[in-house]
Order: sequence, then C-alpha cells, then structure tokens
Amino acid sequence: MVAAAAVIAGSVTPVVVAADARARSAMDQVAAMQPGWNLGNSLDSTGGDETSWGNPRITEALLDNVKAQGFKSIRIPVTWSAHLGPAPDHTIEAAYLDRVKEVVRWAVARGLYVMVNLHHDSWQWINTMPADRAGVVNRFNAVWRQLAAAFRDFGPRLTLESVNEPQFTGSSGQAQEIELLNELNASFRDIVRRSGGNNAGRLLVLPTLHTSANQPLVDALANQMRGFNDPNLAATVHYYGYWPFSVNIAGGTRFDAIAQKDLTDYFDRVHSAFVAKGVPVILGEYGLLGFDRHTGTIEQGEKLKFFEHLGYYARAKKITTMLWDNGQHLGRTSLRWSDPELFAQIRSSWTTRSGTAFTDQVFNERSSAITAKTITLNLNGTTFLGLWHGDTALVRGRDYTVSGDRLTLTAQALTRLSGSRPYGTNAVLTARFSRGVAWRLHVITHDRPVLSNSSGTTASFAIPTAFRGDLLATMEARYADGTNAGPHDWTSFKEYDRTFKPDYPNGTTALTADFFAAVRDNSPVTLTFHYWSGLTVMYSVTKSGSAVTGVVTP
Repeated sequence: MVAAAAVIAGSVTPVVVAADARARSAMDQVAAMQPGWNLGNSLDSTGGDETSWGNPRITEALLDNVKAQGFKSIRIPVTWSAHLGPAPDHTIEAAYLDRVKEVVRWAVARGLYVMVNLHHDSWQWINTMPADRAGVVNRFNAVWRQLAAAFRDFGPRLTLESVNEPQFTGSSGQAQEIELLNELNASFRDIVRRSGGNNAGRLLVLPTLHTSANQPLVDALANQMRGFNDPNLAATVHYYGYWPFSVNIAGGTRFDAIAQKDLTDYFDRVHSAFVAKGVPVILGEYGLLGFDRHTGTIEQGEKLKFFEHLGYYARAKKITTMLWDNGQHLGRTSLRWSDPELFAQIRSSWTTRSGTAFTDQVFNERSSAITAKTITLNLNGTTFLGLWHGDTALVRGRDYTVSGDRLTLTAQALTRLSGSRPYGTNAVLTARFSRGVAWRLHVITHDRPVLSNSSGTTASFAIPTAFRGDLLATMEARYADGTNAGPHDWTSFKEYDRTFKPDYPNGTTALTADFFAAVRDNSPVTLTFHYWSGLTVMYSVTKSGSAVTGVVTP
C-alpha cells in the first residue's frame, strides 16, 4: 500500500492518505447515510430562534419519528447570522450554539448521521465577498474556527458542510466566483483539519458554486478536491428538477422525456466527475421548487413519477439523497406525512423501482357515452399483476385488457365504476406490479368547465368557475396581437399558483397581483385555460389602473 501526501496552498496541514483509502472510507460512510432528510426552516431560519419561520421547536420525538421512517441521516441547516457578535471575533451566541449541539447530540444518539453547515449565511453576507473579500473571509473563518472547536470531539457520525448554495453578487463573472468559493472551501477544510481531535479525519462536505451540477462548476470542484488529496471529503449538489416542470411554467405540466433527461444528465455529470473517481456525492437537497408554495402546484401522478425516477437513478449512480422538508412533508408536531402516497413512492425508490403510467386520471365526459380508455404503463422493469378496486380484483378480459405496456379499461367496467356519474372522482383503481408501490388511477366524470363574467381589482380578482369535475393544468396569456402577456413573457404559459390558482371548493379561478403587475393597461388579454381532461376554455381580462374586468370569450 503506497501512501501519498500533499500540502494545500497556504496550508501547513499535511494529509497523508493510503492510495485506496478514499474509496474504502468516505464512499462507505456516505453510502451509509442513504437515505437522508433535511430539518429545514428551523435552525436555518433567519430570525431570533428556530421558531421564527413558523415551525415549532425541534423535539426528540420528531427525531425518533424521522429514524422510524427509515432515514439514516439528517441534514441540520443552520443560519448563524443573527447569532454572531461584532468583528473581529464574530463570537457565536453561546445559547444558540448550545442548542445546535443539543439537537446534533439527540440525532447522533439515535444512530443518525448528521450534517451541519452555514446555511442562509450564503445570501445574507457571504455573497458580498466580491466587494468585501477580507471582511467576509475573516467572518467565515471566525465562525468555522468556533464550530470546529465546538464539534471537534463529536464522533464520526457528524459531518460538516462548508456552506449552503454558495453565491456571489457583484462579481466579474463565473471565473471570479469559482475562485472565491475555492478560497472559502480551502479555508474551511484547513480550519477544521487544524482543529484536531476527531476533526482531523472527519468527513467534510464541499459544494459546487450554487450547488449546481453544470459541467464547469462540477469540474472546478473536482479539480480543487484532487489538489487536497484528502480521503475524507465528499462533494455536494442540489437538484430541484427541470425548472419548467418544477414550478409548472412554460407548459411543463408533465414529467416527460425532457424533464427526465434533465435529471439523468445532471446525475451523470456528478457521477462521472466524482463517484466514478472514488469521491462520494451527497444530494444535499432535492424536491420540486413549486413545493415552496404548496405541493399541489405539480399534478399528483407527475410528481410521483419524478420522485420514483429520481430515487432509482440516484441509486444507480451511487448518490446519497437528502429530501428537503421545510415542514410541508412531515408534520413537526403531528409526525404524519401530509401526502402518504408521495412518501410511499419516495421510500420505495430507496430500494426498488415501481411501475407507473402516463397518467393517473381517466376522464369520462358526462355529456357523452362512456367509451373504453387506454393508458400507457411505465413498467420500469416490473411486471403488471392486475387491477383492483379497493379489495376487489377486476377481471382481466372483461374489465380490462393488457397488451404490452397498453392497459385498456373497458366501457362496461368504466360505466359500472362511474355509477350515477356525479362530477369528480367516481372510483379509484390500483394497478399492482411485481415490485414497488401500486399506481392509482382516478376515474373522473367531467364536462367542459363553465366560466362567468367578473370584475375586481388587481389585488383581488377571481373568475367564477364551475369546474364540473375537471382539473386545471395550466393557463396561457396573450395580447390581441399574439404576443405573450404577464410575467415571464418569453412563454405564453404562466406559472401555476404564482399567477393563477384554482379554488375548487369555492368555484373560482384567481388571477394574482403578480400576474396583473406584468399586464399592460387597457390591453385585453386572452386567457386559455388548459384542463387535465384535454379541454380548453378561453376568457378575456382587461386591466385599467387597479380595476379589472373579465368576460367570457365566445
């Protein structure tokens, strides 16, 4: 076994490693951290304490529950900005540091791996480094010297992450930003290693710029890490999906081939740059950006396909994943999942693939006779076993047929399942496969939605909508000359919930102040509402000052 040693620039900390130690130790530890969960919007909140963003105080019961759900690691994002004293020492508030240490101890005591970082500090003050390089470096170093000392005697289940989503404002460009991040990452590593104790060999996590897997940013971090010659390092990136799909804009309503390729290309790049060369990768956050508003911004079946594929492909590329959860998934006091079906899909993806389908909706128009409906299955290497309605197995040949990946529901079965055909979901079927979780199919009765004239203001405008069982997928907005109206005018398709939002219980479709802020005065805008049944309905709105009128388009 040949040993190698290297001293990083500006450092007097030599790191002696066995030639094959990286693959044997850091890779194994990161693999043991799979799967992981983020304790978001708690200690990373930017107010006075961990409750300032609306989540309750962290409890041991919460961590017990996280462990019971099957998670092996927990990322504890921490924002230190509001708890630092003045320069030059930037002393961390003792009570706050003690609270962070307490939560870390609770997690470690439960056998969880833990990752602690500098979180929203990245955009609160670290981002000013182009204009205040010395000031930011001094503050960054002061914080990490204190954290290194505080955690030096914690066991190896604790990992430390340099900084969350590093970013810079007022730079001369990407080259300078990479240089600045390299300086911070090198300083972080050197400070922690110098502090001794268990920090001498602790797993340290270094991010790419913006925690992005764009090739130049991945290459920059890979080059720096090679220079360190340190066996106990991991790289980290974040992934929130193909942006149009992630927020439901520009017609990105489905997890289609484009969205899927974005995911696989992303993971392929970090695998090639790091994992294939023996450097472990942690996907420190993943999810969908629309979830920051609510999880309904993305249609249920489409989001399930996204998480199924992400879990599968991360496993294939040996990338450890950490689900971002700011409280919208696992209730911090209820200790229940807000969407059990979503979590079941995520949990299943940790170990196997699940069969899915092109859609989870089967629409039957009430004004027409019911006909047979065919759905394409995504078998994902599984075998289709059958179709159930509750505990009752549907009869193959009578209720449905299967030809390759084509599942056809017969008109007879759909008629029986739809009953008296009230608007909305009449029945929920489950397609079972040889592995993974079942796929639900909602049998829905609908008719073309009916919109009515309305008036209001830019701050409060809603279109009376009789949805009649249908569900809104997206909305287009164009002026009379065909140009795009509203925010993001590079596309006619507007962002779900940020510019328009359906209210099914109250029978309205609201247009938001954000939408009208980007609409010209006295210029009628034609809206095209696209529904999941495939139907479209048109409507016209005109803004005049703060007043808005809406009329049905013939």
